[in-house]
Amino acid sequence: MAHAKNHDYHILHPSIWPFLGSIGGFIMLTGAVLWMHGITPFVFLIGFVLVLYVMFAWWSEVVSESHVGDHTPVVRIGLRYGFILFIMSEVMFFAAWFWAFFKQAIYPMNDYVGSEYVPAEFIPVDAFHLPLINTLVLLLSGCAVTWAHHALVHENNRKDLINGLAISIVLGILFTALQAYEYGELLLHYDWTFGGDVFFSTFFMATGFHGAHVIIGTIFLIVCLIRAMRGDFTPEKHVGFEAAAWYWHFVDVVWLFLFFAVYMWGGA
Repeated sequence: MAHAKNHDYHILHPSIWPFLGSIGGFIMLTGAVLWMHGITPFVFLIGFVLVLYVMFAWWSEVVSESHVGDHTPVVRIGLRYGFILFIMSEVMFFAAWFWAFFKQAIYPMNDYVGSEYVPAEFIPVDAFHLPLINTLVLLLSGCAVTWAHHALVHENNRKDLINGLAISIVLGILFTALQAYEYGELLLHYDWTFGGDVFFSTFFMATGFHGAHVIIGTIFLIVCLIRAMRGDFTPEKHVGFEAAAWYWHFVDVVWLFLFFAVYMWGGA
């Protein structure tokens, strides 16, 4: 039940989640180092599970705070600003991979004759086959999210909200499946590897991290779909869904840059 507030701010109670989250992150980082040295992957997995648990529990509390009326208009503005700053950090994250790609593409530093980004013995990906299909799939998924957002904010149409989210999730899963198929073809039939060459490193790091973000965004949308089916979100209060929509459109834009830069220009 919502309670009356005589101020616009949310005074947080003491919470264990920041402490547990930092512990989980430290264990996961230590485990990653051990895993990379071939010692054991289990320490990393323990930290990863702890981080996932903290995320679930912490965000569940945030949802509960919204239900009881703690998310006033001022608080919702702060949440939006916080998520915008998070997306800006993601932009800089991908800027590093694009920087590596363009640097190697324009000024290659390898043992091969010439100045081609893709060495002669490597078969580049044809941008107008599977990558183009994946581009259309992801853009259609973004359209479905926009439809769902419009249905909620402008029409308060919960049926179209749920349908739009469901379509975007299915298309997001399809994108991931097609990218996994593409990776399998490159690794099994075209002799590509995950490492050993700057070309392979920049391609798989850029497209692979984007694929990871698609998976995260799909989970984000699934959570929003579950909440929408339970009756959450109103035209006035829907910060969680709005954040998911922003994140999904960010993923769309990054993929467009990857498609035109890495697949079309880089493989031309």
